[in-house]
Amino acid sequence: MDQQITHKECLPSAMIILTLQGWWLCTMSTEPASIESLCVLHQSHDYIVVDKHWDIRIDSKMWYEKRTVQKQLQHHFPRLADPSTYYGFRFCHQLDFSTSGALCVALNKAAAGRAYRCFKDRTVTKAYLALLRRWVENETQTLDFSIGKNSTEGRTHTMCTEGTEGCENPKSCLTELTVLEYGLYDGEPVTKVLLQPLTGRTHQLRVHCSAIGHPIVGDFTYSLGADDSPYRMMLHAYLLHIPLEAQPLLVKAGDPFVPTVDPKWVPQRSLRTLEATVEAVLERRKTKENERVRGEERTKQRSHQKVEEETEEQRGVCQEWLSEWAGDE
Repeated sequence: MDQQITHKECLPSAMIILTLQGWWLCTMSTEPASIESLCVLHQSHDYIVVDKHWDIRIDSKMWYEKRTVQKQLQHHFPRLADPSTYYGFRFCHQLDFSTSGALCVALNKAAAGRAYRCFKDRTVTKAYLALLRRWVENETQTLDFSIGKNSTEGRTHTMCTEGTEGCENPKSCLTELTVLEYGLYDGEPVTKVLLQPLTGRTHQLRVHCSAIGHPIVGDFTYSLGADDSPYRMMLHAYLLHIPLEAQPLLVKAGDPFVPTVDPKWVPQRSLRTLEATVEAVLERRKTKENERVRGEERTKQRSHQKVEEETEEQRGVCQEWLSEWAGDE
C-alpha cells in the first residue's frame, strides 16, 4: 500500500498538539514566508515532507539568508537535526526558490540513501501544477527539447534549449503536459496545466514551457524580466511518489491556483479535473512499474535458462570425451 497524506487529512494525535500551537497551519496565501509558516504534509521516523512556500529557499550558505526551509525545520524540529550534516537535514531533491510544493527531507543517512536510489533510478513520480501564459491549443503533448547550460554573458545562471546561441552540452529532456483549465489571470489569457517531468534537468519545466511559447506566469527569469507583476511564479509541486521498498511514499500538496487563494485567477472552461488527471498519472506509473518488474523477471529467467543450457552442453561434451577416452584404453 502506498502511504498517502494530504494537507486536509487527519493528523496523528501526537501532531494535534503541535497544530494547536499554531505552526501546523497548511493554509495557502499570497503572504511572504516566515520561519513559523512551515506546512508539514507527512512525518514518519525516516522522512518529513513539507509544502515548501513559494517565497523561500531550501537552504543557503549565506549568513544573511534568515528564511530557508532549513531554518524552518531547525526551528520546529530542533531534536531531529543531524549535527553531522552541513544543513542539519538531508534534502532528498530540490525545488527552485520560487517553486512551491512537496519537498521530501530524510531524517537519517539510511533513509536518505533509499530515497537517493529511487531518484537515481528515475522511479520517482512527480507532477506539477502551473499557470501558463496564453491558451495552450494542444490539450496533451510531450515536450521534447534537449536542455543545456547557457554560456551567454549575463545568462550563465540559466538553461537553454539545443540550437539556441550559447547552449552548451544539451541533454535529452521530456515533459508531459496536460491542459486542465482555460481562464484569465489579471485579465490576461492563461492555461492551467499539469506537468510531469520524465527526466530531471535544472529548470526543465520552465525552459520547456518557454520553448513552446507559453512561459509560466510570473517566471521573471525565462521571460527575460518582462513577467514581473504577479506576486509569485505559478509553479507548484503537487504530487510526489517515491517507491521505497518497505513502504512507498505518496504525498499530494494542496492546489494554490484557485480563486479562493488568488482572486486574479478566473477559470473559464474546464477540460478535466485535477483528481482524475493525477489518478491517470499514478495508474501509468503503476503500469510502468509492473512492466519493469516483469521485464526483470524475464531477464532473470533467460539468464537462468542460458546457464542450464550451457551446463547440459558441457555435460554432453564431457560424457563424449569420457566415452572416447574409455574406448582408447
